[in-house]
Amino acid sequence: MKIQGDGVGLYVEEDGKGTPILFIHEFGGTWSSWEPQMRYFARRYRCITYAARGYPPSDVPETPDAYSQDLAVSDAIAVLNGLGIEKAHIVGLSMGGFTALHLGLRHADRCLSLTIAGAGYGCEPGREEFFRNVSLTVADNFEKLGAKDFARIYGSGASRVQFQNKDPRGWAEFVARLATHSTTGAALTMRGVQARRPSFYELEAELKEMKVPSLIMNGDEDDHCLQPGFYLKRILPAAGLAVLPKTGHTLNLEEPQLFNTILGEFLAQVDAGCWGVRDPRARPDQVMKTLDTDQI
Repeated sequence: MKIQGDGVGLYVEEDGKGTPILFIHEFGGTWSSWEPQMRYFARRYRCITYAARGYPPSDVPETPDAYSQDLAVSDAIAVLNGLGIEKAHIVGLSMGGFTALHLGLRHADRCLSLTIAGAGYGCEPGREEFFRNVSLTVADNFEKLGAKDFARIYGSGASRVQFQNKDPRGWAEFVARLATHSTTGAALTMRGVQARRPSFYELEAELKEMKVPSLIMNGDEDDHCLQPGFYLKRILPAAGLAVLPKTGHTLNLEEPQLFNTILGEFLAQVDAGCWGVRDPRARPDQVMKTLDTDQI
């Protein structure tokens, strides 16, 4: 089905019954990248996934101003509204993880929880300009070479080879799917969303006040997401952190069983009301307690 988001048709699929989960894909993926999660969680949740604007079969606007982080957030809300969903668990990977976080900041009342996986590129202090320049180069390459020819190059990045080594067939499917992306949509998404979104560190004051239950997930070989992930763990009041060993960027496809297990435990705790804010006694300056302050 298609749902209208700010004049742009968004392709949506759903399955299952129960509490809703909205899955938001990464730049290198699309709605079908969540298939291992849709199959697993649809047994007991209402699972929704959609193709972002610029990703067929969603519409592909051809103007740069039709792509931004703000519009990505608006599109996610449009999907929830179009399906009549008041609140949902939000699960995002990479580009989708940024959207999940911004949903928590701007629409906390619509979020049962946030899973922010593989998110952080461009956030490391001192590396913002480097990331923007690389993003613009990627956009240029999509236009010059086309998605079909550039897919294997992009899919062989430093945080994708882990997937290739563990699961060559799964990686080949990932690259084949990437090769079908819209050249225009990929380039404009990279320029309008990836290269212009704010760093987590710029949002610190807002993040400290955001109490939506949150799970941060990163691969330990996804180098440029690790430090931003640690930062979110320290700043977000109700955040937990999971680091998957010997794992790169494409978490949900590279380690689907482990990803589903960790996510499932998180959702169960949130649904039971057992995932709260960090205990104020867990102060980093008091690793070993020396005074019985409760008696003072």
